[in-house]
Amino acid sequence: MKDEGCRMRKLFLTFFYTGLSPFAPGTVGSVAAAVVGYFILQYFPVSTLVLLSILITLIAVKEIDKYEQSSNTNDPKEIVIDEVVGVWLAFSLSGATLLQMFLSLIFFRIYDIWKPSIVGRVDKNYKGGIGVMGDDIIAGVLAGISSALVYQIYNYLISQGYTVF
Repeated sequence: MKDEGCRMRKLFLTFFYTGLSPFAPGTVGSVAAAVVGYFILQYFPVSTLVLLSILITLIAVKEIDKYEQSSNTNDPKEIVIDEVVGVWLAFSLSGATLLQMFLSLIFFRIYDIWKPSIVGRVDKNYKGGIGVMGDDIIAGVLAGISSALVYQIYNYLISQGYTVF
């Protein structure tokens, strides 16, 4: 029974094993989250994605703590459930067009890798599940706001007759 719990924890924390990718597991997990988020938004309102993000965060904090204790690691790269929440929050804040989702994913990866300002402070100052989830939650919020802003500027320029691309 204990072994089954460990398998379920790993399935959850690696977001169906996407975090086990040998190349850029955070990016692979983020893209997988984007695909799943896209399909969720095709059938459910944005509030569903927000509520799922909250629920996953509450579960993930505790499960990450258990995983880190059992593996004697801090913020292991195979854990990508934090990327899932970050991408979904970015989608929730920015909007549900394909361009907004693409922008959200790009901004999220930039903020998650670069870790500017408060994102980096949370990453450095908080350990365990709170730290793993916290920096990605903030990166997701920043990505959603950035995506919405760029999208609004893009639409304004288009409406004024500018050729953007």
